[in-house]
Amino acid sequence: MTFDDAAAYLLETIGETISPRTSYKLDRMVAFLRELGDPHLAYPVVHVGGTSGKGSTSTMIAAALTASGYRTALHTKPHLHDATERARIDGTAIERERFAAQLETMMPAIERIVAAGFGRPTYYETVLALAFTYFADERVDAAVIEVGLGGRLDGTNVVKPDVAAITSVGLDHTDVLGDSIEAIAREKAGIAKCGVPLVVARVPAGALREIETCAAAAGARMVCVSDHARVESVRVWESRQAFDVVTARERYRLQTRALGVFQRANAATAIVALEQLRRFTIPRAAVETAFDELTVAGRMEIHRGAPSVVFDIAHNAEKAEQLVASLRETFDGRAHFVIAIGESKDARQILATLASLPGTFTLTAFAAAGRSATPPQTLLAIAREIGVTARAVDDPVDAFAVAKRNAAAGDAVIVTGSTFVVATLRRWHTEQLASVS
Repeated sequence: MTFDDAAAYLLETIGETISPRTSYKLDRMVAFLRELGDPHLAYPVVHVGGTSGKGSTSTMIAAALTASGYRTALHTKPHLHDATERARIDGTAIERERFAAQLETMMPAIERIVAAGFGRPTYYETVLALAFTYFADERVDAAVIEVGLGGRLDGTNVVKPDVAAITSVGLDHTDVLGDSIEAIAREKAGIAKCGVPLVVARVPAGALREIETCAAAAGARMVCVSDHARVESVRVWESRQAFDVVTARERYRLQTRALGVFQRANAATAIVALEQLRRFTIPRAAVETAFDELTVAGRMEIHRGAPSVVFDIAHNAEKAEQLVASLRETFDGRAHFVIAIGESKDARQILATLASLPGTFTLTAFAAAGRSATPPQTLLAIAREIGVTARAVDDPVDAFAVAKRNAAAGDAVIVTGSTFVVATLRRWHTEQLASVS
């Protein structure tokens, strides 16, 4: 099997899904992994969920473990450019050839699952199982596993973690997780396990009450980040920020290229989770080294220029609010948004939140298998209803060019909204920079 063969097979599985509200999805994952030898039980795990921040927090935890000398696996989703990004060890994605070979060895197990009446595993389930088996085969010391959707019935909730964490609770995926903060919090808190510390970042009061109830029912000890860590001495400049995270154990003096107000909160959550790990020794110096070298692609990622270009995935209202706060802190000029939004997202709330900054909007779309963008003309109608001046440009590269022409030297072009439009334009922009260097 070649990588192209593997990619083609996975594309066929995108439509094969079952609502996460049924137990069937998790039952299938359990059966699938059993056929593969339960690879997810072969190493200690940190399990990270949340509406926003879980990918960055997972990346921070994994980087600190690697810097401490441990061979560390990381599974996050979605990927920006390539499915191989979902299975990384010490920051390096699985090679394409190994990815294809790993999937090929899984095919007999997939056939047995189908024969048993479970149906074919979805894209997400298959790539997650591939990551689990790859990590086991490579004998990693630890794995940091990001929740895909929700928590209680997510495919990752088969792990038996040393520590679990919830980075935030906001209104997203309401068609699946519920239409209230409390309902979503219950789903997120489904990752709580008996005897396992559950690290909880700052969340709305209603969400916190639900998480407390779920943690108590599961027998998990809740560890609130606000009780164990504080952020001090913040300094922000062009391409880096510095701040201290202070716990009862240490003062971590951090510098990082991971910009944004939200990354400071994520850092505090990551550090509290790391301090809860009992079978690992994680020196302060290792944490500081990890953050100094850390980058998080597509999260407040700034390419300085005249104008500067920012790539930030803000596909829900909570992430849009975080983006606005971070832009206020980082730029004095106007913001020129290039934005595409998935069909299932709350476009009205995202646009209204971003419109609190002075600037312009160029509304566009994306092309992705199994995913649909809100048509740019629909976004334009929504923008006009809420009093936002905007234009619709179907092609994202053309939309980017329009925004850049409208931007003054001290302004910023912000590519945001869906992961898919950020990935498309980030790749295109990077290739353009390379072609002229």
